[in-house]
Amino acid sequence: MKAPTLTLGIEEEYQVVDPETGELTSFITEILEGDEETREQIHPELHQACVETASRVCRDVGEAREEVLRMRRLVSGKVAEKGLGIVAAGTHPFSTWEQQAITPLERYAGLREDLQQVAERNLIFGTHIHVGIEDREFMIDAMNVSRYFLPHVLALSTSSPFWEGSKTGLHSYRSIIWRNFPRTGIPMTFGSWSEYEHFIETMVRSNTIQNSSKIWWDVRPNHNFPTLEFRVCDMCTRVEEVVCIAAIFQGIVAKLWKLRRDNLTFRLYPEVLLAENKWRAARYGLTGKLIDFGRQSEHPAADLIVELIEWFLDDVVDELGSRAEVEYALRILKEGSSATRQLAVYDETGGDMKAVVRHLLAETVEGL
Repeated sequence: MKAPTLTLGIEEEYQVVDPETGELTSFITEILEGDEETREQIHPELHQACVETASRVCRDVGEAREEVLRMRRLVSGKVAEKGLGIVAAGTHPFSTWEQQAITPLERYAGLREDLQQVAERNLIFGTHIHVGIEDREFMIDAMNVSRYFLPHVLALSTSSPFWEGSKTGLHSYRSIIWRNFPRTGIPMTFGSWSEYEHFIETMVRSNTIQNSSKIWWDVRPNHNFPTLEFRVCDMCTRVEEVVCIAAIFQGIVAKLWKLRRDNLTFRLYPEVLLAENKWRAARYGLTGKLIDFGRQSEHPAADLIVELIEWFLDDVVDELGSRAEVEYALRILKEGSSATRQLAVYDETGGDMKAVVRHLLAETVEGL
């Protein structure tokens, strides 16, 4: 097998808001009608109040940080021209899906027709991390094994404790809304690339999907690029949180490559067990417990994340030049995820949702 390049790509989905009212505001048509260079860098999503960016291919986390900074500067500058701001979080604290306009493009009209209200309710925002893997057999092996760590990283990224003006009691309510879509969640395991291809062929020939881009698992082989795409995370609020998440996923793939190269691997667990940990991560974020399936016991999520950082990834991060970025997770454990910080603002202001939006507006552009 050929060693993976471990390149990085980052996609972010921003909320466009009115700083005065705090409400989501339709904006993407401004981009669609704008210059070609901007249209190539800022992309539409289902709802007009969402704008998506996709980074260039990055060789390392240093380049990835510069790309996140560049894209946030670009988007925030474009919306500021209309007196608007951007928020990076998995859900908006109080705007409702019923009030949001759908982007007037054929693919979104088709999605709306296919999924009906399930699509319209999907007012959520995520961070997607691509890690370059050119060998397809290792791609499948890495997907199978990396599923175990998805809840750990989700807990670090949680940023959606509110939904339509209510305190949900969860740290990632985005995860709950998203699972209403078909073909989402933690995937099953595949024995080989050909087995995965047969699955996709069956879905296409049965007129279930047009192609593999309609497979929306928490981790999947990307349809267009030779990357493993991690889709489990909420939209990360701070720039350094995005970079940290990207570095962790890159480190996981690098470690799995070293194991595979040495004819070793990590034990595989069925998705029904891993889904229990994902639920715990969505419900409690960093404040709860996750299950160590090897020991068949629960432990504080923070302890298992430290174990991931300090034990599992320690021998690859220096090779990748990403130790500082990966260990930023320890700061997140200390200061809390975005969800924790949003809830603190909510409590400190007596339940003022607009104060939460102002907090998010400020954190989203920190360091730009």
